[in-house]
Amino acid sequence: MAVELSTRDASGTMATPTFSTMRFPAGEAHVKVANDDADAGGLTEIATLRGASGDDLLMLGMWADAVRQRGSRSVALVPYLPGARQDRGLPFGARVYADVLNGFGIGQVIAFDPHSPVIVELVERLTVVTSEQVVRDAVVAGSDYVGVIAPDKGAVARATAVADASDLPVFRAEKHRNPDTGKLDGFTCEPLPDAGRLLVVDDICDGGGTFMGLASATGLPRERLGLWVSHGVFSGRAPALADHFGEIVTTDSYPAQNPPTGLRTIELAPSLLKEIR
Repeated sequence: MAVELSTRDASGTMATPTFSTMRFPAGEAHVKVANDDADAGGLTEIATLRGASGDDLLMLGMWADAVRQRGSRSVALVPYLPGARQDRGLPFGARVYADVLNGFGIGQVIAFDPHSPVIVELVERLTVVTSEQVVRDAVVAGSDYVGVIAPDKGAVARATAVADASDLPVFRAEKHRNPDTGKLDGFTCEPLPDAGRLLVVDDICDGGGTFMGLASATGLPRERLGLWVSHGVFSGRAPALADHFGEIVTTDSYPAQNPPTGLRTIELAPSLLKEIR
């Protein structure tokens, strides 16, 4: 997924992009001046990075250096913060990725619903956009959802924020692991309403096993369950999610690897661009 470049003039109006990206035959990232505007100091240069490709991170760095040399302001939209799940241990991946981003000297980094507060503290000049308003407006508004489900302890705060923004109750589920093997051993969930659809809310989906296990544990048919994940990796067995959820919604923060049938993808640019300072 290539880095996407755009430009705003001093009035905040989108202008002809100053830069374009390319790669040399040997593979090195490079940025060219495509529109040599004389008033470079009045421009805000915007780069959008989706996913976690190391090649794209290097392209982002080339762009940041070019913007700095021309004297314009740089803003990077990085909705999926790479390394957010590597927030402890050896290596300390969140710090490694944060050091890379910080080394580019970007004027403002805007992310969407980061997995861990650890990386939020590590990335400099970071603006975080939380998910509750996007979920309310793009999924819940005008629907027949009667509640929100937090699939595990880590999702409770996020799911509760969505429920509060949508004036819906939240129901907590919990994962259980075998203490001897550490493997997932099943789910329990608070009692659910007898009628109406319920929206499972979390930040990331890889293969979807957690969500499929939860759906099975509730005993509800797919017509009564929806799934929102802020970042849809959708790897491996993820297409089988469509057997358990009647609606699956994510954002364009990450290029889905193996998307389930019927996946709906919400464009994040409108929510992120309005946070540019």
